[in-house]
Amino acid sequence: MYFVDRSVAVIKPKQPFLDWLNAVPGNDMVDLTLDSLRSDCTVILLPEFNEPEEAVAHIDEQYEQLFKIEVASWYDDEDLWPQDMSLKAFWEWFDVEIHSTVLDTVEGDISNSPAGEL
Repeated sequence: MYFVDRSVAVIKPKQPFLDWLNAVPGNDMVDLTLDSLRSDCTVILLPEFNEPEEAVAHIDEQYEQLFKIEVASWYDDEDLWPQDMSLKAFWEWFDVEIHSTVLDTVEGDISNSPAGEL
């Protein structure tokens, strides 16, 4: 087991995200609930921080890409995306949990690939 020199943030959708999904024309996800949306969330690696406020500031710098990734995971068509994707809207639409300890329990190397431009 290894300590990883990163912190993590868990991006959890809130009610406005579910409201947007339910308002998308042609949406047939009638059984989708907030609990189900929040049961398997995006986790991002962050630089290590001494204070949670530093991690929040880092999220603020990355919010636009994070917002796009979250909505694009449901709909590729940008015409269906919310019109307001501001920093204020990001914090209204998502809870962010910051965690400072990351452990790697796998013996193999970690691989990564670019998330791409949205």
